[in-house]
Amino acid sequence: MTAGAFHVEHGDSEPVPFSFVATTPPVNRAACYLLHTNERVHHLVRVNIADSPLYNGQIAGIGPRYCPSLEDKVMRFPERERHQLYLEPEGLDVDEIYLNGFSTSLPVETQRELVRSLPGLEAAEVLRPGYAVEYDFVQPTELRSSLESHKVEGLFFAGQVNGTSGYEEAAGQGLLAGINASQSVAGKEPLILGRDEAYLGIMVDDLVTKGCLEPYRMFTSRAEYRLLLRTDNADLRLTPKGRAVGLVDDTRWDRFSGRWLRYQTNSNHLNRTLVRVEGGANIPAAQALRRPEITLAGLINNSQVVIDTTPQDRLLDISSVEAAVKYEGYLLRQEQAVARAQHMERRVIPGSFPFHLVPGLSLEMIQRFSAARPETLGQAQRIPGATPAAVAVVGAYIDRL
Repeated sequence: MTAGAFHVEHGDSEPVPFSFVATTPPVNRAACYLLHTNERVHHLVRVNIADSPLYNGQIAGIGPRYCPSLEDKVMRFPERERHQLYLEPEGLDVDEIYLNGFSTSLPVETQRELVRSLPGLEAAEVLRPGYAVEYDFVQPTELRSSLESHKVEGLFFAGQVNGTSGYEEAAGQGLLAGINASQSVAGKEPLILGRDEAYLGIMVDDLVTKGCLEPYRMFTSRAEYRLLLRTDNADLRLTPKGRAVGLVDDTRWDRFSGRWLRYQTNSNHLNRTLVRVEGGANIPAAQALRRPEITLAGLINNSQVVIDTTPQDRLLDISSVEAAVKYEGYLLRQEQAVARAQHMERRVIPGSFPFHLVPGLSLEMIQRFSAARPETLGQAQRIPGATPAAVAVVGAYIDRL
């Protein structure tokens, strides 16, 4: 298991390839187009709003906050004169176009009139109208960090059924649930990713400790250690874990091993190599890189530094070692915070721990802990409403009961 795709511009260099195993960036042959709603569209929505299940009471659920329907955009933001839409081809060899940002549950005839009110789409045909669905979901506090059910051994959940919204969120859960189902069948320990190791780890931890009151989306702002969770080091963080669960073959592992060795070699080299900076002073390259105006690519182009790399991994090798050196102080601070937090994560709470027998726990804390079933004291800390005192009391009694 490795982090997937990324695309980084680095100074005057070429873009880094789309994935860690690709050798060239992909060619985008599908042209998308931007357009906007207009007053005619907004008027049609307002006069037909009583026909929308989202507004007439047929559906009572909370829609996703970050991809609202057309009705929500018009009704909730009346001051907006227009909203962005995207025309996205359904394929290279078809004449169907997906109208992104135009999700709606209004009647078909109204939808047809809405589409034809958009500039350039006056003669468009609606092949498949939008519709509204109210999903049921499993409150994810019912799950372990492996995405296995607390109540039914061997039953794993992934995707929107866990209260998430978004393709990447569903795919990430499917990957982890599939891995852990396989690990379970083989009698092996589950793969649990920490909050300092992967965004998938943050998402799962958020779900199983906090639950969902609305569809969950993964954002970088949810990560307290996001300086460690960079695209340039994702392969360094996660390839060994993928290897351990059988998802990285020998060819990929050999390439990664070379990459890891180069990363260590280059990091050491930058600490030993002296470079000349403005003012004529000679200082270690690692120290020079802490200056905002100095880049590793620039030092290489000026023949002041030579790094160990390969043609296919050159840009990735530069990006990862430069980030680690340039922001070393900030990264060290986060690593120290991780070390402090890991003490709590190592304190395991047994699955059958009787919270109701712990003296000093309030009824509210007993209910919260019993519902979420935290697996560690670290998880217990992150349960909404959990107090430091309550977590301390549980910690004091873990080994006594």
